Amino acid sequence: QVHCSTSTVSPVSCITHTGNTFLRLIQWWFGGGTDLTPYYLDEDDVKHFHSVLKSACDRHDPQYYPNYKKWCDDYFHIQYRGERRGIGGIFFDDLEADNAGGVFNFVKDCAEAVIPSYIPLVKKHKKDAVSEAERRWQLLRRGRYVEFNLVYDRGTKFGFATPNARIESILMSLPLQARWEYMHKPEPGSPEFKITEVLKNPREWV
Repeated sequence: QVHCSTSTVSPVSCITHTGNTFLRLIQWWFGGGTDLTPYYLDEDDVKHFHSVLKSACDRHDPQYYPNYKKWCDDYFHIQYRGERRGIGGIFFDDLEADNAGGVFNFVKDCAEAVIPSYIPLVKKHKKDAVSEAERRWQLLRRGRYVEFNLVYDRGTKFGFATPNARIESILMSLPLQARWEYMHKPEPGSPEFKITEVLKNPREWV
């Protein structure tokens, strides 16, 4: 298993998470994916992120990206909130084939797509000025990230159920700070409202 999560200081940047798993017991399978959680919607950023992932998928099968993009949207659904954790990416699990090498090469290409899909977004926004209101919104959105990871994430549940597990490693993807406010709703028409609408209604980006 290889998992990596980033949680940036700036609210105009994004959280990204990527993970790849290979399991071999009686039989083998691969699982993995990459998803993006921005606090504010920059459509050019989202299109870039998805286009890089799509290119990696298309090198192996043109159906991989649409299938795994939908799987990602469905998997990262906080059902009681009626919204997704972020703007998606790709997610897959239980991948098997007669040729393990072919599946491995696909997973490897997906892993190698993480840096070119994400780092340009960090560089683009690293000097952007931010306000206290934007920082507060960032912490509220981090709260949603925490909720998904603790309530729904399969890896977290599996880790908690494992005897003598290292709890700190299981919780490594959680942000250091988060916030909750009672019945908080963003102002209609605001940038916060805009990203929330996308989280409620996933879109096709490429």
